[in-house]
Amino acid sequence: MNLLFRIKQSSRELLIFAVAVLALSMAFGMVDSTFNNFLNEKFALTGFQRSFLEFPRELPGFLVVFVSAAFWFLSSRRLGVVAMILGAVGAALIGFASSSYNIMIIWLFIFSLGNHLYLPIASTIGMELAREGQDGRRLGQLNSIRNFAVILGSFIVAIGFKYLNFSFQHTFAISAVLLVVAAILLFLMTPEPIAEKRGFLQLRREYSLYYALNVLSGARKQLFITFAPWVLVSVLKQPTQIMATLFTIGGVIGILFQPLLGWGIDKFGERIVLASEAVILVFVCFGYGFATFIFSANTAFLVVCACFLIDQMIFSVSMARATYMKKIALQPDHIQPALTAAVTIDHVFSISAALLGGLVWNTFGFQYVFLFGAGIAVINFFTALKVKLPKKIIG
Repeated sequence: MNLLFRIKQSSRELLIFAVAVLALSMAFGMVDSTFNNFLNEKFALTGFQRSFLEFPRELPGFLVVFVSAAFWFLSSRRLGVVAMILGAVGAALIGFASSSYNIMIIWLFIFSLGNHLYLPIASTIGMELAREGQDGRRLGQLNSIRNFAVILGSFIVAIGFKYLNFSFQHTFAISAVLLVVAAILLFLMTPEPIAEKRGFLQLRREYSLYYALNVLSGARKQLFITFAPWVLVSVLKQPTQIMATLFTIGGVIGILFQPLLGWGIDKFGERIVLASEAVILVFVCFGYGFATFIFSANTAFLVVCACFLIDQMIFSVSMARATYMKKIALQPDHIQPALTAAVTIDHVFSISAALLGGLVWNTFGFQYVFLFGAGIAVINFFTALKVKLPKKIIG
């Protein structure tokens, strides 16, 4: 009853955006839970080839600030429509037109460009729809919807592959349709006023700590996106159903955890949340890297799965960086350009980390990739301790 009441009290814009988030998150979740197995079965990549693929996959993240600048005349909500259309086209082409590895890379670039173009827009719109002082809570609620959508998407994948004779084409086709639905919903939202001459290509000294946090985030995220699933798929030889099941379980946990995380950001502040993430990540990295050497095969599998689920939970701490940026912004129209610039900065280092990680994996062993990740987490901890808010925010 309380949920129904809150839905009735919500604005039209929030309800439309929430449904759009549900649709697009289902789509991205379905792609995430099948993509590694798609690569493994269709192209039989080595560890280095898999990490090298992150260059075309993450390059759109580097280019997003330039693409956003080119579309300066569009509001964030209209830019979201463009992002969803690109994602839909890319997903469909990956599923139905990947006649070769090189061709697939082109379609992956298009899909990834849509995905990355949406990233800063999601936080911008979410905070626009938040009440004063409740940015973290609103982003947490939207992330909870996202996790619920991942459950639905991953559940469809798991059931489809196990009982309905799904092929990879089925999952990419469904994903494309869902992204088209999200594009329509975002188009139905009332576009917000456009600030003239938004400085997408400007980096401001006042936000240097925010940029530094995103440098570390860029290197850290490759552990979860690339190397953690690859440990499960290539080292522990887990099938598509297991990956989909893990994403489903993570989504269930996230439904409860995301609003709690958002509340924690509003209650305790970004510094404590970001520093806590760094500490947890140190232990997660050691679990990924050394569980197979310390434990039996079955126990190691459970440890890596636990690390994967914890990693999936704390991955959403990224919203603490977004709320931090909003609080230190000198003026409101700095927020989206700064968030967009951060995506580009993030991806410069995520691409580098992917390539370096692939070399380390092939040369020394996968465990050293995660040892490197633990080192990044330690640096991230001390950087997070420097986070301070203006006194007017603290008070």
